[in-house]
Amino acid sequence: MHLFDLTGKVAVVTGGTRGIGLMMARGLLQAGASVYISSRKAEAGDAAVAELQEFGRVVSIPADLSTEAECVRLAEEVGKHEQRIDVLVNNAGANWGEPLETFPASAWDKVLDLNLKSPFFLTRAFLPLLEAAGAPGEPARVVNVGSIDGLHVPGLPTYSYSSSKAALHHLTRVLAQELGRRNITVNAVAPGPFESKMMAATLEAFGDAIAEKAPLGRIGRPDDMAGVVVYLSSRAGSYVTGAVIPVDGGLATTV
Repeated sequence: MHLFDLTGKVAVVTGGTRGIGLMMARGLLQAGASVYISSRKAEAGDAAVAELQEFGRVVSIPADLSTEAECVRLAEEVGKHEQRIDVLVNNAGANWGEPLETFPASAWDKVLDLNLKSPFFLTRAFLPLLEAAGAPGEPARVVNVGSIDGLHVPGLPTYSYSSSKAALHHLTRVLAQELGRRNITVNAVAPGPFESKMMAATLEAFGDAIAEKAPLGRIGRPDDMAGVVVYLSSRAGSYVTGAVIPVDGGLATTV
């Protein structure tokens, strides 16, 4: 079996209809997995399915994952069709930028609900399906999507976002310790600048300067995100857990 082959595996990617989630969903499909994607808007899911279906079996299940009830419902919906889930990618997220003096309580509630609490609730809701897939030497996988803003101090006033991502990195380590004995790995990726709706305004204003700072001299490409999730989900990554992997051209660790 090829180190990076995911044939026969089943994956769930939240926020899988655009940006980094779409990049990851495509990578998993191209490696052979079947993929369920989720986002709030049904039409966004339908558009993503139309774009991705040439690469393999992909199904959209709309859900508003800012609530625990919807996290549970998503797991139940997937469970109606699958007896196991090999890979859960917790990618759905939100950002908020506003000066310190006016940064509102609602910005904390919205961002922490989706970026921190939902990955916890989703992992718990999918636990029976993950445990059904995991085996000694071939664990099921949870991949949390953090950010380099959780590794260094960001240059923009995104207080709740950077805090939520730092907390998600630590939650990843906590869950890795607990779930390892249950044949489940838990890792995080910390993306740097990639072309996405969330990053669009930042890249339009500062994209060239950000690329100039990075040791590799560019922003991220879709294959960069696809590659890291395939690695963590495949036999190649079966002995990696509790890791936070920057995918940022060196920005967080060298600049």
